[in-house]
Amino acid sequence: MRSHVNQRHERVLEIVRRRGSLRVTELAEELAVSAVTVRRDVETLAEQGRLTRLHGSVSWPRPATGPTPAGAGAEPAAAARTGRVPAGAAPAGTVLGMVVPSMEHYFAELVRGAQDAITARGGRLVLGIAHWRSEEDTAQIGRMLDAGVDGLLLQPSWERGVPSAQQEEQLLALGVPAVLVDRRAPVGGRLAGLDSARSDHVLGGAAAVHHLAGLGHRRMSLLAQDNPTSPQVREGYQAAVAARGLAALTPVDVDPEDPRSLDAAARLLYRAVLDDGVTAAIVHNDQTAIGVAQRLREHGLAIPDDVSLVAYEDEMAALADVPLTAVAPPRQAVGETAVELMLARLGGHGGGDGGEAAPSRHVSLVPRLTVRASSAPPAR
Repeated sequence: MRSHVNQRHERVLEIVRRRGSLRVTELAEELAVSAVTVRRDVETLAEQGRLTRLHGSVSWPRPATGPTPAGAGAEPAAAARTGRVPAGAAPAGTVLGMVVPSMEHYFAELVRGAQDAITARGGRLVLGIAHWRSEEDTAQIGRMLDAGVDGLLLQPSWERGVPSAQQEEQLLALGVPAVLVDRRAPVGGRLAGLDSARSDHVLGGAAAVHHLAGLGHRRMSLLAQDNPTSPQVREGYQAAVAARGLAALTPVDVDPEDPRSLDAAARLLYRAVLDDGVTAAIVHNDQTAIGVAQRLREHGLAIPDDVSLVAYEDEMAALADVPLTAVAPPRQAVGETAVELMLARLGGHGGGDGGEAAPSRHVSLVPRLTVRASSAPPAR
């Protein structure tokens, strides 16, 4: 399908180059396809800077704005406006597709980082939202390949962050470069050869433990959602607890969208504070942390006097009644880094002698902890 679309695009370019200018309806007649199809093709090619479109007609671009000859340097549009050429400028007309599970706050910042990075370098980002459905990942990727994107930035809706064999096969057969975004390819898996940019959630989980341990907390708990990030947060939590020689309860699963789940998690933490000497908890994510904090206060516990809390995400943690100490993954920087990896891949930068492909890169960015009012030394 994608090769058919590309062939039609080349035919469109050939006709417009030969005739200089013509109406879209005339172009449709010459190609023997619908006007709707031609308008879609012309829009795509115009966005790539390969054609000029105006009021139902299409023309070959003037030399000053036409496509850059192979091997020639090109100044991105953003650089022309600002007078500054960003590092790693995109080849003229570069279009990247990005597929994310959702556009909630966390993902919106990833997308914003990617969009800012590719726009500043003279390219364009096309977004697809999978709504946490793996079949929609497949559909969105297919649409983008059909549209002729140059590369894909992918944050797949993998269950618990682990791809199935079928999902691995799909990503290995894309036919265009791909960068995993905020996903960790399983150790020993076949996707390790893909470039990736992600927050190091293992270090993020560990940072929360080290902060609490530094305040003197010796017994703590972890309350976490069941999503692709949580296994890494748990891994960091458990590794840091072991490294510090601390006592920790088994992590508790909680669904922030279910009030009954929040109630149950808060009750478990309340009993752990009273019966097991727990003085602190790490809660993933902000929404969960705010809900748990409210319920703990209803049970008569004071934060941080009776129990310290650290949220993991830091999107709205500062807005809680007691502003929450929180770990913030560098979401926007991850999106920016994903674009930089993709442009290096498309440009062939970093390859070895003899035209060898550049080695794959896995870039992990370290989350940052911000201390607020919800964490303090234990009272006892």
